[in-house]
Amino acid sequence: MKSVHHRLDPALHAALHAAIGSDMGSLTGIDAATEIAGGSISRALVVESGERRYFVKLNDAQGAEMFAAEADGLNALARCNALRVPRVVAHGSSGRQAYLVLEYLPLHALCERAQGAAAGYALAALHRIQGPQHGWHRDNFIGSTPQSNTEHRAWPFFFARRRLLPQLELAKRHPEHGQLISSGQRLAEKLAALFVDHQPQPSLLHGDLWHGNAATDDAGMLTLYDPAVYFGDREADLAMSELFGGFPDSFYAGYRESWPLADGFEQRKTLYNLYHVLNHLNLFGSAYLHQAERMIARLLAEIGS
Repeated sequence: MKSVHHRLDPALHAALHAAIGSDMGSLTGIDAATEIAGGSISRALVVESGERRYFVKLNDAQGAEMFAAEADGLNALARCNALRVPRVVAHGSSGRQAYLVLEYLPLHALCERAQGAAAGYALAALHRIQGPQHGWHRDNFIGSTPQSNTEHRAWPFFFARRRLLPQLELAKRHPEHGQLISSGQRLAEKLAALFVDHQPQPSLLHGDLWHGNAATDDAGMLTLYDPAVYFGDREADLAMSELFGGFPDSFYAGYRESWPLADGFEQRKTLYNLYHVLNHLNLFGSAYLHQAERMIARLLAEIGS
């Protein structure tokens, strides 16, 4: 992993020093701050203070709300004792920079058979935490895209209004997306037809469950981070985990052993992953356009529209 020593500006140094000192119960200084390769949205540092290490994410000051939402999501996932999440130490902004300070966890790829099955059991345990409605008490972000979570009892209504339609609205920025938008809006209007025999309970979801946001800790426990949490159909997490691959077969076998899936998952998987493909289209460009169009056409054909 690439790393370089990072010089903190004085205001940020003071903010991190205070946060870490409060966590440690003393005003131990910052010994080193090393920049490491991280995601495409924020910069990442490992900050050392005495014998402790912290994982710090940095962004421009306007990213403070994104980090607040991430902290909220991590705290929600921490309700599940079957998995591990990095403990939130602090978040805020200092000068022109926003920061999120987390417990540093050594992480390992989720690949071994026994660990894969245990991770599947752990995800099922997370999904057994349920809420009164689909949605969340606050909006958050999927990647860097705002994600609306206004609650609703009907899952098809929630998914149409809070997932598909906002992404289609963003797609209007590009005139070549006209056919995609019209067919996508038709799909959103008829979405209830896909749920005649499936009325999911609102399960606590990670919300952005691709392999880059999951690992195991030193004890082999499933470790999740970078969430976009809400209460929704548990199948949405499983669908996204398959979108880019990277999870072992034992992971899915363990999940299904703990909590079998209902008939029709393969069809609904296309719908749930359409949300993420549309988000990638809006974030990264037209390389995802034809994939999104094919997914919408497939779903409309299954509805009979």
